[in-house]
Amino acid sequence: MPDIGLDAIKIDYASIADAKAMTGLRLVLGNYAVPGPWREACKGIFHVKGISYTPVVAASLDGNDQELKEWTSQSSAPVAVWNDEPPRSKWFEQLQLAERLGPNPSLIPSGIDDRMLMFGYCNEICGENGYAWSKRLMMIDSVLQNPATDEGTKAFWTGFGEKYGYSAEAAAAAPARMAAVVESLAKRLEQQKETGSKFLVGNKLSGLDIYWATFAALIKPLPEDLCPMATGFRAFYNTDEPAVLNVLTPELLEHRDFVYENYLELPIVF
Repeated sequence: MPDIGLDAIKIDYASIADAKAMTGLRLVLGNYAVPGPWREACKGIFHVKGISYTPVVAASLDGNDQELKEWTSQSSAPVAVWNDEPPRSKWFEQLQLAERLGPNPSLIPSGIDDRMLMFGYCNEICGENGYAWSKRLMMIDSVLQNPATDEGTKAFWTGFGEKYGYSAEAAAAAPARMAAVVESLAKRLEQQKETGSKFLVGNKLSGLDIYWATFAALIKPLPEDLCPMATGFRAFYNTDEPAVLNVLTPELLEHRDFVYENYLELPIVF
């Protein structure tokens, strides 16, 4: 098991058993000091809308949390649970739930062209075989291909790799897939600035801005004073792949900072 920085935990988490008996919004987030991008995006969306929630612990990182499986029929976090409605473990389900519970400010564009554009880009960032999925494959590969990795650590990452369809071939293709998304986002941001917009879609904050800001941690996490993450994971999150770094623009990181400074919580709290 990697060091997950338990000393940095500041959030008071409810147990799954207690959360099941509650009403209202509960977010299963896990209690580890790592800025998991799906987790931070989910938190950020409800924060922007001013929707309060009860944070809930998930007991493991390896998909073996039986309580979570029994409650949500799957083994990943984050999960959003509203009253007695079915648990929502997918990013787009969580965004749609937030939009329903807090219509203002809207994070989904009203115009169909911008809406399709936003969801398309978000899927490339958050979805299967997209930007973050590819980064996970690269992280897994860096551990499993390291001859210094001990057997316990290798077993953990092998199990983690099964969730992402890991193979050496998939990991080899991952940097190019990740770079393609970053390059497209950089071009998109440049086009928007030419129109006078500060945002990736339209003229106001959307889910896409939040997903980029939170998922940018997979290339370069915010500094320690703003993101006091588990020390052992910071090197994992920093990307040194030339294919990705060659297309990462200063403007994309500036946009991450703009979104955090104006809309999200700083420092990040785990």
